Amino acid sequence: MVFAAPWHCPPGQVLREKYISQMLIQPITQPINASVRVPGSKSLTNRALLIAALADSTTRLENALFSDDSRYFAAALQTLGFDVRLDEASQTMTVSGQGGRIPASHAELFIGNAGTAARFLSAFLTLGNGQYTLDGEPRMRERPIGDLVETLEALGAKITPILDSSKLESSNIEYRILNTEYRTSICPPITIHASGLPGGQASIAGDISSQFLSALLMVAPYAKNPVELTLSTELNSKPYVEMTLAVMQEFGLSVERRGYEQFTVRAGRYRARERYTIESDASAASYFFAAPLICSGTVRVENISRQSKQGDIKFLDILAQMGATIEETDHCILVTGHSTLRGPDVDMRDIPDTAQTLAAIAPFANSPTRIRGIASARVKETDRVAATCAELTRLGVTVEEHPDGMTIYPCKDIRPAKIRTYNDHRMAMAFSLIGLRAPGIEIENPGCVSKTFPNYFDVLSQLSRPSTTGLDTR
Repeated sequence: MVFAAPWHCPPGQVLREKYISQMLIQPITQPINASVRVPGSKSLTNRALLIAALADSTTRLENALFSDDSRYFAAALQTLGFDVRLDEASQTMTVSGQGGRIPASHAELFIGNAGTAARFLSAFLTLGNGQYTLDGEPRMRERPIGDLVETLEALGAKITPILDSSKLESSNIEYRILNTEYRTSICPPITIHASGLPGGQASIAGDISSQFLSALLMVAPYAKNPVELTLSTELNSKPYVEMTLAVMQEFGLSVERRGYEQFTVRAGRYRARERYTIESDASAASYFFAAPLICSGTVRVENISRQSKQGDIKFLDILAQMGATIEETDHCILVTGHSTLRGPDVDMRDIPDTAQTLAAIAPFANSPTRIRGIASARVKETDRVAATCAELTRLGVTVEEHPDGMTIYPCKDIRPAKIRTYNDHRMAMAFSLIGLRAPGIEIENPGCVSKTFPNYFDVLSQLSRPSTTGLDTR
């Protein structure tokens, strides 16, 4: 394993990071030569769960992700009266669709800090008949959904915010950065007064979260009238919308579109799939794609392809630009790191979830790394721009924070430090990579990885030789 410890975690046993307050990462002293497998895609699992619930029969999802986010989503569907059966041992979820009907007429749903679940369910619930309340953890109450609410209301939905989120002190920095009023003043909890979604024409902003558009597209076939959506801003994270359209197509429905400017969805019904296989998660794979650039050597990530529906697979293009060698064989991707590592200047607005991964590699490059276009990352699980800059600074790395990203300079002497994770799974996973090379890196609250990758540290441990196994927990 890659952890120093006074005790040994038996091989094959999943580390229960939720019960560990901090973790010391032990550097790897030789080039990596490892093969790993990452779990199913969160983005695809949650899209498939929603569409399967809307379909007309039973769908079995294979290689589904079992994490906090997907469990919250599945539990919400169960609370709404859907038959959702979970089998973690076989990584399958079986959903009995109701043909666009929501069985329950009243429900109070708690979705933790699962942003995808919050956005998708907000739109989904407008198809029901009754009253539904959607709430989450304190951080979820700071994550704006005003754009989505405004568009749903324009399509005839009735939604009532329960709290005035503009009064939440910890949200003020996000509201100033995004420079909006109504758009950011609405956060969960909300109440949806549902009697079916009338439909019609509406505009939707795409610069805070592409999940707003994805949510609308997926439920639109079940509106009473055709839905025509026009983008009022530039669309961020375009690959995620392409993913949504691809999954819809795989369940039998297509969308008329004019580029990323206008989308028209007509009445239709999803067809259930007897078996629907979820791709491995490209965002989760990014950490293992990155590791050989930091430590040298080669990592083979199984069950994933560069032809993936997931936009984050394009992170590989950035690694190639930095000097890595990328190969694909037998539905696996091999990444090899070399001694020279160039710092890139990249716009990551379409793949913001991999920005922290790049930030972890950047101090080891021989020239500055400029990350652009990720202002939307400020309204994720934490303000990821500010948090990443703060923790790099804690390590002695020179970094400049910008409204839409950061500039990170090479650093020869990384200081030992305890990394704050801000309860953000991507902070924990990204900064653990730095500890693979620099000694003295502790990860605070490693259990936050359970949001999307519960056994992340077990998989990370496979990068080192068995003789270095161990785990330091306190």
